[in-house]
Amino acid sequence: SFYTRRCFTEDPIWSLVTVPSLTELCLQSIVNNFEKNPILCYLLPEHQKKVVDRLPTSLPLTVTANTVSHEAYWKRCGMERWQACDISNYGDSWKRMFFERHLENILKFFIPNTTDPKQVLELIPLCKDYVQKLEINQLLPPLRVDQKESNDLSDTEDDAELDEVYTHHYYLKDLITALPHLEELHLTYGVKSCGMNFEWSLFNFTELDCSNLAAALKMCRNLKVFKLTQSKVDDDKIKLLARNLQNHPRLVELDLSHNLIRDHGAQALGKLISHSKLETLNLCNNQICHLGAQALAQGLAESSTLTSLNLRLNFVEDKGAEAIGHALLTNTSLKFLHLGSNNLSEPTAAVFSQVLAQNTTLTSINFSCNHLGLSGGKQLLEGLANNKTLTEFDLRHAELEQETDFLIHKTVWANREAVRLGRQWSLQHPTTEPL
Repeated sequence: SFYTRRCFTEDPIWSLVTVPSLTELCLQSIVNNFEKNPILCYLLPEHQKKVVDRLPTSLPLTVTANTVSHEAYWKRCGMERWQACDISNYGDSWKRMFFERHLENILKFFIPNTTDPKQVLELIPLCKDYVQKLEINQLLPPLRVDQKESNDLSDTEDDAELDEVYTHHYYLKDLITALPHLEELHLTYGVKSCGMNFEWSLFNFTELDCSNLAAALKMCRNLKVFKLTQSKVDDDKIKLLARNLQNHPRLVELDLSHNLIRDHGAQALGKLISHSKLETLNLCNNQICHLGAQALAQGLAESSTLTSLNLRLNFVEDKGAEAIGHALLTNTSLKFLHLGSNNLSEPTAAVFSQVLAQNTTLTSINFSCNHLGLSGGKQLLEGLANNKTLTEFDLRHAELEQETDFLIHKTVWANREAVRLGRQWSLQHPTTEPL
């Protein structure tokens, strides 16, 4: 028998479509060599997108920070690193979110004398154009060289004073003064999770920390919001900070809540109110008594910018609250006042009855958890008779008569509805300037 064999010179599966174009081959080569030769800016926009979509997120920031501006790339970087990513808190910018959180993470775990400062300093030229806000909720002290034995008493506050030399924190000046767009700075000097290794020295805000921070704040000319909370800030330290913040060109919000500020510190802040453009001051949960409140009232009387004052959980009592009330008879800027839990009683209500009758700026007052009593409630109701501007009045647990409380809230609700309807009307009938 005779056998024949056929030879096919073509592959029936082969197709021209599977052969990458020269452009695709070039783009892939750019991706593969991007770390050594990041030539993104020389490509056409559509080619730039193709390259960025293929770039690995593991590339060094020294390569990508000032080269890749595409939000899609930084979104991938952020989503891979953090589970929760809400860019509405970062100006809807993935790149800004990435660099702010990356820098915050380094600072939260920076250990003085142990961590290499280059970790922060080398990051500055990469992130300085993108960082606008830093929220650092812990700052670690140095590691103790001579760790105490377990049978020693290491949980007394005396240790904090004896060991201050060991508890200075990262010197922020070199960093925050090198960030030209920094507008918000939130700091807490302490440790979030110390476990069984608790020592008071972990929660010290030392004199050296304070002097370093004060010098840095004075040089941050674009800073608008500064928060220093839960850091055991006392009178001496707040006086130094307030002195350096006087006449600051842009600072509008100062949050010093949950600290140890007393009357002398409040006096320094009263002077700051009248020598700055401050709009919001939060002193919640400090130790301010009537003398400090009187100093704040004097600053309030001289201020034309402060719109919000929070003194909740202090000890201002009637003498302090009366002084604030008298200041509000002439002040025309304050809109929000919180005096909850300050041991206030009927004399405060008497003064604020007059304030409610005369002041046309205040829109929100909080007197919750005080002892205004039946007489105090009636006086506040009388003061509200012709008031058209107050839209929030918190009198919970203020010991008012139920009917008085109802009538007060009825009046405030009517004011709130009038304001709401007025806004709706203004939106529907916008004023137009004549041509």
